[in-house]
Amino acid sequence: MAANVSKLNMARLRRSSVFSVFQLDLLRELLCVLVAFCVLTQQSLADQQEFFEDFLKREYSLVKPYRGLGFSSSSQWDLMGTAMVTPDHVRLTPDQQSRQGAVWSRIPFVLRDWELRVHFKIHGIGKKNLNGDGIAIWLTRDRMQNGPVFGNMNQFVGLGIFVDTYPNTDKTHDRTFPYVSVMLGNGTLTYDHDRDGRTTELGGCTAMTRNSIYDTFLLVRYSKNKLTLMVDVDGKQEWRDCAEVSGLRLPTGYYLGASSATGDLSDNHDIISMKVYQLTVERTSEEEEEEEVITVPRVDDMYQFQGRNISI
Repeated sequence: MAANVSKLNMARLRRSSVFSVFQLDLLRELLCVLVAFCVLTQQSLADQQEFFEDFLKREYSLVKPYRGLGFSSSSQWDLMGTAMVTPDHVRLTPDQQSRQGAVWSRIPFVLRDWELRVHFKIHGIGKKNLNGDGIAIWLTRDRMQNGPVFGNMNQFVGLGIFVDTYPNTDKTHDRTFPYVSVMLGNGTLTYDHDRDGRTTELGGCTAMTRNSIYDTFLLVRYSKNKLTLMVDVDGKQEWRDCAEVSGLRLPTGYYLGASSATGDLSDNHDIISMKVYQLTVERTSEEEEEEEVITVPRVDDMYQFQGRNISI
């Protein structure tokens, strides 16, 4: 009897030991997973820290179902020209010749550090190089002004981002269209449409935005006097660097807008959304003291644009 009890106790002891080892191994695995998760999370936070925390600013954003857009006194956005609202987009111009359309915010833009993400679509029945003209995104002093620069005034004051789909100048030059570019206007600079704005361009890149099978996006980030332009047009859901301008100084109180124009050639130019995010940026006391009040847009270091015949 005693022998049987001893054997039973030994079996229980073995099972208990095996179970303890199993628990220990499981605990080790859980600890490894937890450590790996913490490391990856810290890396992700470190990667994102450069861009800081952001907040969607609905008063500056244009999103479905496009409430607050129209002609009432309570509207936050105005339509101009051929622009019209549909359930899926704001169509600036239809695929017809000699049309101009725009949408403009009524609320002055007062953010110091911000990010703008534009979801748009350019499409039509014209073949390559038989379409035009493109879309412009604006942050300017004046709003609701017709003109030759993608449906807006020339010699504007502020920032223009151009998605140019038609090469007006010599087809043999060293860029492929569609082409996205940045221009800063101070009221005296003229956008040279015949030369595709090359003389006043601060930076740009080729981006296949017309008749794309993918969604097409622009990202404009402005923080600490640096403007960054990125595109996402190839369906990879990744931002690709397009242009970067350091020492760019923009006043506040300007107006956000989008415009488009067609001439002898045409396309549908649609804005699906314009989302503005406020960036939470840490500044040192020295940076706060050095912050100056800007009244006219400018770029500090013009040497970075040598060879482009720019004068700001």
